[in-house]
Amino acid sequence: MREIVLDTETTGLDPSKGHRVVEIGAVEISNLIPTGRTFHVYIDPERDMPEEAFRVHGLSRGFLAEHKKFAEIVHSFREFVDGARLIIHNAEFDVRFLNAELARLDFQLIEMANIIDTLALARRRHPGASNTLDALCQRYGVDTSRREKHGALLDSYLLAEVYAELMGGRQTAMSLSVERKVAALSNAQLLQQRPAPLAARLTAQEDETHRAFAISLGKTPIWKRYFSQDA
Repeated sequence: MREIVLDTETTGLDPSKGHRVVEIGAVEISNLIPTGRTFHVYIDPERDMPEEAFRVHGLSRGFLAEHKKFAEIVHSFREFVDGARLIIHNAEFDVRFLNAELARLDFQLIEMANIIDTLALARRRHPGASNTLDALCQRYGVDTSRREKHGALLDSYLLAEVYAELMGGRQTAMSLSVERKVAALSNAQLLQQRPAPLAARLTAQEDETHRAFAISLGKTPIWKRYFSQDA
């Protein structure tokens, strides 16, 4: 299933009080890695911008008035997220706002069943700790130097990196190496050494066939670099 990391910026905290979405940023990922496909729009909220919200994201009423209204971007937004699982931090907040915008236009609402909330993931993994996006970036060493204010697209990229870490990291083998697995099994007395090695199942004919094939590759095949002269 496609996964899309998504974030929004708004004019306030409660859509039922007339607050609106002013920015949507989304990053498509595959196997926890960004694919290069993104969706980003600023949106004219058709209302004023409270000072509290402006201090968070720096998007003024004058700047947003030059951009399209939600009704003008809704089709491209739905097309981008259609069929994808959404990855959102504190998903209830963003989905309430997006669904309020969609409901105004009689569009199908976003279902929470198709969303992974990274805040919930983080709380299960780090109970009792701060699990804001900033705190998670600091915990996982995600570079936030470009982030002077909140921005939906940049925050989506940051969240994509955090999500990868919450899911075990992009290189899970580094944290679940063979050595650690063997040690864990040995400590649990689940790994026992054979009293005698198993007999080889390679027949003499198979061995001879392989040797003939190796000779046919020439005197200096690249794989010989990994073996000693005696071997």
